[in-house]
Amino acid sequence: MGESLATAIALVLVIEGILPFLMPALWREMFRRIIEHSDGQIRFFGLTSMLLGVLLLWFVGP
Repeated sequence: MGESLATAIALVLVIEGILPFLMPALWREMFRRIIEHSDGQIRFFGLTSMLLGVLLLWFVGP
């Protein structure tokens, strides 16, 4: 399980790094817009992302 978790974290880091590496100005603008949202809106986005991730794991899982 530890190896799978490390692999998952590594993939998240790679995916998260693609946009700032390829298009730093766009990434900066997106980040600026995100910080203008309220805490509730950011939490909703986070919850939605987690739920989509769980659903994807459920469909793709072993």
